[in-house]
Amino acid sequence: MTRTSAWGERMPGVGVAALAAVLAWLVHLAVPAVPLLTVAVAAGIVAGQVPRVRPQLDGALRPGLAFSGRTLLRAGIVLLGLQLGLGDIVGLGWVTVLTTIGVVVLTFAGTWWLGRAVGLPGHEPLLVASGFAICGASAIGAMGGAVRARHEEQAVPVALVTLCGTLAIAVLPALWHPLGLTAAEFGHWVGAGVHDVGQVVATAQVAGASALAVAVVVKLTRVLLLAPMVAIAASVERRRVTDAAGPRPAIVPLFVVGFLAAVLLRTFVPLPEALLGAAEVVQTTLLAMALFALGSSIRVGALLHTGWRALVVGLSSWALVAALAYGAVLLG
Repeated sequence: MTRTSAWGERMPGVGVAALAAVLAWLVHLAVPAVPLLTVAVAAGIVAGQVPRVRPQLDGALRPGLAFSGRTLLRAGIVLLGLQLGLGDIVGLGWVTVLTTIGVVVLTFAGTWWLGRAVGLPGHEPLLVASGFAICGASAIGAMGGAVRARHEEQAVPVALVTLCGTLAIAVLPALWHPLGLTAAEFGHWVGAGVHDVGQVVATAQVAGASALAVAVVVKLTRVLLLAPMVAIAASVERRRVTDAAGPRPAIVPLFVVGFLAAVLLRTFVPLPEALLGAAEVVQTTLLAMALFALGSSIRVGALLHTGWRALVVGLSSWALVAALAYGAVLLG
């Protein structure tokens, strides 16, 4: 297949994903409390349940949707690195940094163990653990790319982090005052315990600008841990498939190198605010297209019949990360 014909096959699916991203932007502009990326995933899930649409999603649109869910997702993750400078992390203080790392590691280990214990298939335990511990659907896509998980394996974990992250937008603010947290402490709790960056913003903004600022920096500190976690998983997968046919996964996936390069660029090079703003728009658009594509592969009927174990793991992981994050706030 030539490069031209490959692009010809991809364009319909990429075009639909781009249209979905535009619609998600419009919904978010109309209702700012609803995270844009959550809308994109939800739109994909809804589209995947419409009988007349499914043949197109699985047929003519599939090459472009697969490209969006894989390549565009990785490009968005690279640009995500431009949101974080190392100085932001240092400003949190060493206790907050260490407890944030502890929350990620313990949530990842606990979720992965539970997923294996209840018998989730294939790479699903690893992908669910990545999504809940690090940064939601973006982490699932990154980890899936590193270990070469099938597109279908990523669908259930994406649905779970979307569900639980959306619940967090309503549940955590209701617990803010009963738990006796200050605005800054609430922001710390949200940043350490909510999955997607957009969901963090939607949840923390109810407590004001100071809470939102703390939440975003803590959240992006978790995002930075995506690189070593993915690199470790890719290294393990590389050893696991040593005797298998075909090329082995890279020790460090190229998009992870790009993510780290973007973090270093933001740290050491004075970039214009206009450039950073444009990069954030492009990053969000690419991630919205990718998450719509991933959501479109979810079939709720099959999930209800076979996904109860995944739901148990997802809800348990959500409770675990919220409890660990609250403990981190108390230690801080």
